[in-house]
Amino acid sequence: MRREAWSYVLALCGLAQASACAPRARPLAGAPVPTVRFPDTRLPSGARRVVFTWEFQDQDGFSAKGEGVGRIVAPDSARMDFFLTGGYGGGWAILIGDRLSTPGPDIIRRLVPPAPLLWATLGRVAVPAAADTSARVVGDTLRAEIGGDPRWRLTFVGPQLRRVERVDGGRIVEFVTRDGAALHYENTAARRSLTLHVQRTEEVGGFDASIWRP
Repeated sequence: MRREAWSYVLALCGLAQASACAPRARPLAGAPVPTVRFPDTRLPSGARRVVFTWEFQDQDGFSAKGEGVGRIVAPDSARMDFFLTGGYGGGWAILIGDRLSTPGPDIIRRLVPPAPLLWATLGRVAVPAAADTSARVVGDTLRAEIGGDPRWRLTFVGPQLRRVERVDGGRIVEFVTRDGAALHYENTAARRSLTLHVQRTEEVGGFDASIWRP
């Protein structure tokens, strides 16, 4: 077998093994909801500043941590800055609508989740719309599926968004959970995770327009 073909086979095997690490998505529990109506997850009006600490880990044993600042403006703009502990640099991500930009060091591209899941960490539902949506309810918990394959799963407890999953091939390949001040993203297929611990949230008058430029 030629070297190029062998490399291609190894890459496919690696992808298959990564996918196999992702847990299977079980059927949604609860009573069917005939008409799906999600809680309102739009960003609060105005501008907010969120101060947090963060931790990152990946399958290669690499880990990093530090502090960060999120600058969020309704209806659909956010900038997340990550600073490494010890003053060893950092980077940032700019999210406007469904467009995510991660200029700077490669670690930021590894660290930050894709746009729909980054929005999920901030409590906003921004998954692609699809006609085939179903939902089930148990007590005050609403669970919904959007799309076919891949598809998205949302979990609300009361009015709060608690979990967003991306399901591909019947497996949960990525998810975000929101538990109070702890915001957790995990890519189960690639085996890497990011956890944010919110320290405080402040309402501010606004931000300079320059922060939205890559």
